[in-house]
Amino acid sequence: MELSDLQIFRTVVQTGGILRAAESLHRAQSSVTARIQALEEKLAAPLFIREGRRLQLAPAGRVLLQYADRLLDLAKEAGEAVKLDQPSGTLRLGAMESTAAVRLPQPLGRFHDAHPDVALELYIGDPTEHTRQVLGGELDAALVAIAVSDKRLASVAVYEEEMVLISEAKHAPIASPKDVHDAKSLLVFHPGCPHRKRFEDWFARAHVSPQQRMVEVGSYHAILGCVAIGMGVALVPASVLDTYSERARLAVHRLSPKFRYAHTRLIWRKDAPQAKIAALCKVLAPQKPAAKR
Repeated sequence: MELSDLQIFRTVVQTGGILRAAESLHRAQSSVTARIQALEEKLAAPLFIREGRRLQLAPAGRVLLQYADRLLDLAKEAGEAVKLDQPSGTLRLGAMESTAAVRLPQPLGRFHDAHPDVALELYIGDPTEHTRQVLGGELDAALVAIAVSDKRLASVAVYEEEMVLISEAKHAPIASPKDVHDAKSLLVFHPGCPHRKRFEDWFARAHVSPQQRMVEVGSYHAILGCVAIGMGVALVPASVLDTYSERARLAVHRLSPKFRYAHTRLIWRKDAPQAKIAALCKVLAPQKPAAKR
């Protein structure tokens, strides 16, 4: 089955008949008729119910039309995607919630200004799942804060995020996991979050088993609010504190160098179309690593 056959078939459906399809495609009517008949022979099924000069889709025709739409649209997208000189089509980018909220608005704004014809789609979620989706072609690229070893992936360092412990303002200084005993709970994201894993590793390295229960919260702004009213302590990127209007109600506690910095990388498939990725790298490049203190 050729794409040209599907294009002729879809045009017949869209125009309502062989004659109009022939005019639309600038082909002879006999040529369109022959291609439809040949397609029906290949599929061993009638695609149209013929009532005089009128054509109605047969059940097999309705099924084929769904696939024809998908295949022709995908072929068009593929043709646009392989153009190496200019980004086109859709850029599907995955990112963690904190990255999307704090780091991406300005770079993606610059990307849109430079490439208004590219449709941007941003997906918030788990970096492990985003890595799987990049490998599976469901995402074009993702910003992740986990180690990436799959040889099918290319990556580039984007920035370094300082991680800090936060508590309500009146909490005593926290220098180690042993100082968290007064906290009511540990406020975290879902188990796949790399920052939660860092928090758990911080306790484990000190051979401390936290007595507090872990409370899963869905957003950083919710975590900040819960910490501010004394619900517990949390590990968050320092950059999210700049977006919180009640900053004075929080105390910030620095971690040791081993746990203080999280490295964020942009990942993509090595065999993916490169124009969109290169354009994305260009707008992300101005972000500099945080100065170590």
